[in-house]
Amino acid sequence: MQLITSIRSALTAGAAAAVLLTGTGGAVAAPAAVPAKAATPSAKATALPTKATAPSAKVTAPLAAAPAHDRLGPLAGLSAERLATGDLVAAAKWGTGGPIDDPAREREVLDAVADQARRLGADPAATVRIFRDQIEAGKVVQRGLHRRWHADPAQAPTTRPDLNEVRKEINRINGELVRAIARSPHARSAPYCAPLLTVAAARVRHERHLDGLHTVALARSLRSVCDGA
Repeated sequence: MQLITSIRSALTAGAAAAVLLTGTGGAVAAPAAVPAKAATPSAKATALPTKATAPSAKVTAPLAAAPAHDRLGPLAGLSAERLATGDLVAAAKWGTGGPIDDPAREREVLDAVADQARRLGADPAATVRIFRDQIEAGKVVQRGLHRRWHADPAQAPTTRPDLNEVRKEINRINGELVRAIARSPHARSAPYCAPLLTVAAARVRHERHLDGLHTVALARSLRSVCDGA
């Protein structure tokens, strides 16, 4: 029974965090809901514990969840770190008339992360899929900030960062993110990936004090982390 309670608690926490993430996001959803089969433990798992099985039942659920959390937490943290560079990119492009979309730069990033994934023995297709979302999330930040600055010029940046230097930092974070993706295939394909990822994102949101714009962008950046999402 304690195992059932532990699973229900994890799902409840995931649902609560999903509300937290989507509360300011409007139509932008948090990562997809956990598959139905994860909510229904097998007959073997739900059997009433005897004196011999009770101790193992108490430790099985936390141990099963911990590795996934350890792997998914860095993905959420690095995604938020990457989004923070979107503020600098937006400031670098502000007032230049240059477009936010940059297909040549996006292709360069996707080719680089796919190559790194192959060298690490990771899935390049999954890596590229996740990074497409990272790129789109960055553009959510840039567009949102430009709208804010147009509406209130007093909030607009007064200096322009060197975009080449900003991209060096983005490339560094990209490398760390690819390695985090390469270390997390089992966590990302687990049936409990979505609720645990949502909890990790909510924790990052709290720790980094993300505003509504960056909260929505974080949810967008993590959309394809869980396989089948």
